Amino acid sequence: MYDNHMKPVTINVSEPLYQLFKETALGSDRTASELIREAMEDYARNRILGASTLENWKPISLGGIKKDWALGDFRDEMLDDRY
Repeated sequence: MYDNHMKPVTINVSEPLYQLFKETALGSDRTASELIREAMEDYARNRILGASTLENWKPISLGGIKKDWALGDFRDEMLDDRY
C-alpha cells in the first residue's frame, strides 16, 4: 500500500491484545510487529481510505425475489392503492 520505508512508532496496547498478536505470530512464522503493521494497513485501506464512499462498496446477493410486491393485492395492501 505504501512504500517500504518504515517509520518507528511507539504505541500502547493492552497486555491481552499484545499476547494475542504474539501467539498468532508464533503460529504463522511471522513477528507480532508484522501482524500489527498488516492490521494497520488493513484498517487504513478499509476504514480510512476506502469504506467512506458508495463507489467502494461491493454488491452482495440477498437471494432471489420471494414475491413481486408490485403486482396484485399485495401491492394494494402495502400502498393503499397509491401506486
